[in-house]
Amino acid sequence: MPSFSAQHSLFRAYDIRGARQHFTSEFVQALGEAFAQLYNSQNQSIKNNSVAQHNEQVHDPKTINENSTNIVVIGYDVRYGSDTIAQWLANTLRQRGLTVIGLGLVTTPMMAFWADQYDGHGIMVTASHSAKDTLGIKWLVGNASSSSEDIQALYQQLQGTNNQKQPPSQKQHHLQSVNHPKKVPHNQNTLLNSNVIANDNGPTTRLPAMQVATTYINAITQVFTRIDQHSNTTTENQCIPLSKLDLTVVIDCMHGATSNIAQRLFERFCRQVIMLNDMPDGNFPTGNPDPTEPNRLAELQQVVIINEADIGLAFDGDGDRLMIVDNSGKVVTPDHLLYLLAQVALTERPQALKESISAPKVLFDIKCSHHLSKLLTQLGAIPVMSRTGSSLMRQQLQAYRNHFVFAGELSGHFIFNDGYFIVYDDAMYAGLRLLHWLVRTATIPNDALPIINDSWGELRPTITPYKLTDITQYLPMMVSTADHYLPLPSTALTECSIVQQLDAFCHYLQQLVEDSSVSDSYGKTPIPADVPSLCTCVDSKLQLSLVQAKQLLPAGTRLTCIDGVRLDFAHGFGVLRQSNTSNSLTVRLAGDSNADLKDVQRRFIALCRPFDKNLAEQIAAIYPE
Repeated sequence: MPSFSAQHSLFRAYDIRGARQHFTSEFVQALGEAFAQLYNSQNQSIKNNSVAQHNEQVHDPKTINENSTNIVVIGYDVRYGSDTIAQWLANTLRQRGLTVIGLGLVTTPMMAFWADQYDGHGIMVTASHSAKDTLGIKWLVGNASSSSEDIQALYQQLQGTNNQKQPPSQKQHHLQSVNHPKKVPHNQNTLLNSNVIANDNGPTTRLPAMQVATTYINAITQVFTRIDQHSNTTTENQCIPLSKLDLTVVIDCMHGATSNIAQRLFERFCRQVIMLNDMPDGNFPTGNPDPTEPNRLAELQQVVIINEADIGLAFDGDGDRLMIVDNSGKVVTPDHLLYLLAQVALTERPQALKESISAPKVLFDIKCSHHLSKLLTQLGAIPVMSRTGSSLMRQQLQAYRNHFVFAGELSGHFIFNDGYFIVYDDAMYAGLRLLHWLVRTATIPNDALPIINDSWGELRPTITPYKLTDITQYLPMMVSTADHYLPLPSTALTECSIVQQLDAFCHYLQQLVEDSSVSDSYGKTPIPADVPSLCTCVDSKLQLSLVQAKQLLPAGTRLTCIDGVRLDFAHGFGVLRQSNTSNSLTVRLAGDSNADLKDVQRRFIALCRPFDKNLAEQIAAIYPE
């Protein structure tokens, strides 16, 4: 049996993802065996715990499910080969006694929604926003996302499973459409076709496309019914018919998985919906399905302006990332969008949640704006910085479920945790929450001007329903770079990565500034013994004077090293970290003005130059958006 050493690189921090050629039939088959073992073990563990709790008379015996169906839902995106991988995984799971429910072509959040209707187990075959020749797989176990350690453990489990003898009937098949994709139209009945998968080992259910979509839409409809009930102080038994929002909305599906449902969903809530690129197409003819790429929203901006629309929304390939264009045609920065959505969650959360938690927490990743903490504090929230990664954020929300009301990150993942819907980064749901808030709940400062200029320069009154620019005009201005990806430097001569070296050097400088009492009469400061180790990472010749240290890291600079190195200065910030999805560094720099941004940039250039001159030059070549 093959060792799958070539596939090891597919197992990343958040999911399984990589080049198409690595997804061979043997690999997918072995992966299915590993998933089957994982889910069966999980279900047996839950059953054992339930029995133990019952024996201790902790729970009512009705809560013990002696005949657990071990249900796993499976969906796939529009990429050529994704449906075939889903088919093979379903076949293997079924043969190992699991009940498989096929969802067909859906978004990743829709898979999570349907998993939540059963045992919380789900698999989504998707490479999200990546290029068309990339394939991938995400999964849930008991509604929980897998950690990077879980993902590596699955690889080891796959290796062990691969050494077992497999049924010869499976060895005779090959995933032709994975290695040699053909351009065929997607439809919701491809997965788990009864002509392909027999039902001799375990039950399989193929849900009709209409049922998959309708159930999801109805659940979201109930969310807004509940929100309106709370805001109108009516009883839960009173039914308030939902009226459509008086908005014109433009939606760019980027030919991804939202193409089959976005129009139907948004027309349920909005007066007029204009669709762009809403034909599912695994070739992604307009470019990678990544709304955060530079200039990727140009078409959306143009259509918003031409149609004088109220807002434009863009979704990535699997529907878990959101970007927004305001009514003036300007892209709303992810930092500002995160703040607005956090305000939605804080404002519209149920009264019971408001009473139980007076100061809820909002989670955001390390790449977000230096203004964000202050803005969230002004809303009455406690800002908490996190490592980058939506799956990591979901894990924190699930671990501290009653403390965090919202989480978001710069890449466009936004997660509501206010009790209305599933705790998952659903771009369409987040977009609808923003629209509903904008029309029904949003407020502006009391000192707002009675009239403002619209996108055409004309004066208009600031009255409800507000335009998005009515709200964003009060947010602090910021000049920033995009999230740049730079080649990961080689550090063969040291035991530490470039990020670790920078981390140690910054701690040294910070200690130097904070403890200037050790300076001698000549202004030279030897490395104090209690400074975090410079060891082999940093050349001892990098001893600096106190003046030099203060030039690099002025007093009051905040150093954060939970995920790479982030430095917050008085009027800007910068972050350098190693990417979890590629072999590269990510860099983002920002300032209150262009001059402030340049100042932050100069500091990072000076900090990196002693370790890698080429990296310093690459940072110097980064320009603002």
